[in-house]
Amino acid sequence: MGPDDLKPVNPGLIFARISGYGQDGPYAARPGYASVCEGIGGLRYVNGMPGEPPVRPNLSLGDTFAGLHAAFGVLLALLDRQRRAPHTGQTVDVALYESVFNLLEAVVPEYDGAGVIREPSGSTVTGIVPTGTYRCRDDKYVIIGGNGDSIYKRLMHAAGRADLAEDPKLAHNAGRVEHQQEIDAAIATWTATLDSREALARLEAAEVPAGPIYNVADMVTDPHFQARGLFETVNIDGKPLKIPTILPKLAATPGATDWPGPKIGSHNVEIFGELLGLSEAEQATLKDQGVF
Repeated sequence: MGPDDLKPVNPGLIFARISGYGQDGPYAARPGYASVCEGIGGLRYVNGMPGEPPVRPNLSLGDTFAGLHAAFGVLLALLDRQRRAPHTGQTVDVALYESVFNLLEAVVPEYDGAGVIREPSGSTVTGIVPTGTYRCRDDKYVIIGGNGDSIYKRLMHAAGRADLAEDPKLAHNAGRVEHQQEIDAAIATWTATLDSREALARLEAAEVPAGPIYNVADMVTDPHFQARGLFETVNIDGKPLKIPTILPKLAATPGATDWPGPKIGSHNVEIFGELLGLSEAEQATLKDQGVF
């Protein structure tokens, strides 16, 4: 049952479709998981270390991006229906690979206008210096974004490199891009002399954007995450389970999880017995066979 089947019944219906490659075009019939679509959509190519195989983040980003695009599309369609007439529905056609493609920033105009193919650059971003990940004395990493002109000066002074902070040829990003290796090496040498907490404290004092790389245990115990209410607790079979809260935050109508969902199989009788008409004996047989 697609939009063409349902539109005669409800012409105001907004129908969202999510697939790997969209509803038309030569690839429309191909199966598409996030893993594959992240590759053809361009994300995997720019993700990783130069000269090494592309890296996949340990998350299905393509699925999440597609879900967000579908939500945005439905809201846009609702606004359009509200603006025009209550009976002007439409179809939101979301493709996983296009949801990834839509996040590529200037990759297309860089290629079309300058013939440049953006390559993977490890923990940095092409054309922005300095911004990267640096190892500290305690073998933990910190992320430093010092690419604003004034921020760069504060960063290099905090690192004890007044010579690089005040060098005229490094005053603007274009010059810093030309000397990226020298700048990154100076920052890495500095962070290697400090534990991560000390490095971050000094960077915060210098008003330089910087932060740690958290795992989930770090997030759960962080006071800012807690103060912002990023976790809520639901009960599963009488046992509490911490889950992420619903975002984004809406001041007047905040979201919350009121019900974690039914137990597995709790609707078997309703579905197989009442809707499909199977007898109790037939249901018992299917249960014994492990069908449900």
